[in-house]
Amino acid sequence: MSAETLATFPMGGIHPREGKELTEKLAVEVMPAPSEVRLFLKQHVGAPCQALVKKKAKVTEGELVASVERGLRADLHASVTGTVKGVQNALHPMVGNASALVISADPDTQPRSYSPVDWTQFSKEELLARIKAAGVVGMGGAGFPAWAKLTIRPGVKLDTLILNGAECEPCLTSDHRLMVEHAKEVVEGAKIILKILGIRYCAIGIENNKPDAIETLNKVISEDGSKNSYNIVVKPLKVQYPQGSADQLMQAVTGRARPAGVRSSAIGIIVQNVYTTKAIYDAVALGKPLYERIVTISGRGIKRPANLMVRVGTSVGDIVDYLGGTTPDLAKVVMGGPMMGFAVSTLDIPVSKTTSGVLFLTREEIDTQSHDPCIRCGFCVSVCPMGLEPNNVSIYVEAGRGADTEQFGVDDCFLCGSCAYVCPAKRPLVQFMSIAKQNIREAKKS
Repeated sequence: MSAETLATFPMGGIHPREGKELTEKLAVEVMPAPSEVRLFLKQHVGAPCQALVKKKAKVTEGELVASVERGLRADLHASVTGTVKGVQNALHPMVGNASALVISADPDTQPRSYSPVDWTQFSKEELLARIKAAGVVGMGGAGFPAWAKLTIRPGVKLDTLILNGAECEPCLTSDHRLMVEHAKEVVEGAKIILKILGIRYCAIGIENNKPDAIETLNKVISEDGSKNSYNIVVKPLKVQYPQGSADQLMQAVTGRARPAGVRSSAIGIIVQNVYTTKAIYDAVALGKPLYERIVTISGRGIKRPANLMVRVGTSVGDIVDYLGGTTPDLAKVVMGGPMMGFAVSTLDIPVSKTTSGVLFLTREEIDTQSHDPCIRCGFCVSVCPMGLEPNNVSIYVEAGRGADTEQFGVDDCFLCGSCAYVCPAKRPLVQFMSIAKQNIREAKKS
């Protein structure tokens, strides 16, 4: 894909079954702290953190426990008060074993409380420092350190901040409930980001299947006393997938398309997830690090679906126990959503900063059909939002020529799963793309 090629959004996108009905009306429920948490030392784009605390050390909730000296960094904080058991391997849904700091929780401690301060008195540099110190990352899934994304190079001209409230992934409702229940914090977070960027305009993109979130945010904005200083608006969007991707959201909200190979700032736009925005508010106004998050627990394989506020490092098994266990017909567990998530073979996996949901799916909710040879129908090409040819990539990967797949623009693929969803032969095209990406990375190292 040439540098001049623009990201394109297929007419109407695709429309997988939303599957949000199990949790979209469920208010966020706070899960008590588990007896133990395992904090992955790498929960962000960049080098992994190094533990700052030793075995048997006593730590308190919100305390800095791991950091990175230089480069892209997102500090890690204790999500419970307790005793450090050391650094151990923990199962990770994407990379297998990964290093994690293990903390045994003190059952007698109460959750820490935070009081707001007047953030408007802080300079741009102070705002960025507080975001950096809190370990805030992109919570839409990317995990990019928020302070780095908001550190704009000199000469870059911005005019628009877009908050991503689309949450187009089926089954997930954590962002939805956040916007309904924490609309004021989202709006305040938007104003903090606008001050950092030195601009006034913010558009919050929300799909029309979340009318309560649209109504609540509009109400908060209309009642906000500083609305003359900032121009914050809600942009309702038609329901389509993969609208939650930054490229597709920018195009839907502003009509602008990002040329391949450049950042969104090149067309005057910064995109932040609504949950990241709320975490930025927590970091700046409350001084609260990012060590807990809302996770959607859904599917008919769990006895009690919920939107849970859980401590980072809580195991999926502890969540299952809290919700009453699984049903006898459970067939698959997926970390994330059904389109872009990862199936896992065990419940012994901890939640990270970027875990938006865990799905417990029955056999009726999954497709067990084995894949067949490609029939050259072209459906995968027609729905790819980046204009790629997914099945050509699968041919190259199967032929053992993964390093040649750069000619298909594999780096532009963000693994949305649209191609696999529409494929009548049920080709595992997302997996092929992932293999191709890995082959490219290995080829570049050699």
